[in-house]
Amino acid sequence: MGYETVNGAPERASRVGHTTAALRALADRASFYVPADKVGDVKWLVPKIKRAGEFPSPVIPEHLTSAIAIDGSRITERVRDGLPSVVYGYAQAAAAYVDLGVMEFQRSARFVDPVAIEKAVNTALVSLDLPVAGAYSRAGVGISTSWRENLDHIFRSKKVEVNRLNQSLLDLLFLLHGQPGKPAATVPVNCPSSECSAKDVAVSFRGGSCPSCKEHLYPTDVLRIHEEVTEEGANESALGRLMSVLELLVLVGLTSLLWEQSRNELLRSTLFIVDGPLAMYGPPAKLRGRAQEYFQAMTSTTPGHGPYICGLEKTGAMVDYARQLARHDVLEPGDLLVCDQEVVKVITNTENPAAYGKETYWGRKFVYRAKDGRIVVPTVMPERGAAYDPAGGQPGPDGYPTLPAILDVIDRTGSSMYQDGIIPVAVAHGKAAFPIGVGTDVLRLVAEHKLGLGSASTPNP
Repeated sequence: MGYETVNGAPERASRVGHTTAALRALADRASFYVPADKVGDVKWLVPKIKRAGEFPSPVIPEHLTSAIAIDGSRITERVRDGLPSVVYGYAQAAAAYVDLGVMEFQRSARFVDPVAIEKAVNTALVSLDLPVAGAYSRAGVGISTSWRENLDHIFRSKKVEVNRLNQSLLDLLFLLHGQPGKPAATVPVNCPSSECSAKDVAVSFRGGSCPSCKEHLYPTDVLRIHEEVTEEGANESALGRLMSVLELLVLVGLTSLLWEQSRNELLRSTLFIVDGPLAMYGPPAKLRGRAQEYFQAMTSTTPGHGPYICGLEKTGAMVDYARQLARHDVLEPGDLLVCDQEVVKVITNTENPAAYGKETYWGRKFVYRAKDGRIVVPTVMPERGAAYDPAGGQPGPDGYPTLPAILDVIDRTGSSMYQDGIIPVAVAHGKAAFPIGVGTDVLRLVAEHKLGLGSASTPNP
């Protein structure tokens, strides 16, 4: 017997409720190759595994005592009833500081003290919002120009505010294009006009004009996010690129703060963790090179091996393959898999493994099975040079002096909040995540206020 809906009509099945079952059935009948499905003979892989005990433990000065994890999230919502093309977007990045000493003490205690746990964690958040489709910064401009104008306004007004750090996103963007402690005076911008071919125009903090066509140029045009924006669709991909840039700039700000204020102590004892790989994709991918140069310059001016920076992946082909290796006991607790070109070729099923990562990654992937059995895929920055290049890059572990201390933190901070998780990332994710239902309701209210939707008010800039 079927249920009745609130208006008394019989309940009917959703027109798309069967799609998951149908697609799975089609996939079961199709023939395709998945590298992680069948591990096969792994004798070729054994020499690439550093067994527990073969890999050096961190020396005492490299025993990190705190961690700062950075995670971002984004959401889009159709905010105008009757006009589904009007889409508003929101992105945010959270940073979570975790005192590892307190966490380890609580782990060994008979009864966990929730107050101590609360005091061991501090979080900060930076957020931004803008119309992403169907609504514009002003009359008479297309969606690409609207995004450009909105990004310029957002980057000038939004700040990363943590203790003594109080810099706008635009400040941090110029810092990334310079050196630690010395922001760049200009950034290289390609003219966004479709009829102009001017490249790498030097644009100052105030903005400028294209020397060829006189188009107004914003310093945020260096991100090239507007190139991915279209008049049709929700532009969720462009918002995702913007969120990745936001995460990178938060990392730049926090590492620079410790580099300037306490490079001999706090910077040397803190691990910075980005949720996801150390990589930049899409139009902003050129920031990969800037991030590599910036943080390696910081390394050369920091005592010891700091700063300690890694990315952590929770999903993807590398993670799937690693879990299969652990399931078949190819990787045992404490083992590290060095992912050279041969490994990359098998996992990604690519014909050209030398091209992998060289345009997007500023860190190198490793596979680690923690001592408690968790599978982790960290991305670690080399001390100098590129992690990936046409010659195969630096597979490691030589050239990655921060790796032992990073793996030590991974071993010490296991979390059961999600599969193969670690505590700092779990905390940052909890801060950055949007609550189901409430998140979209709040976004609608923000959009109505900013765009003047549903009222006679004038839109706010």
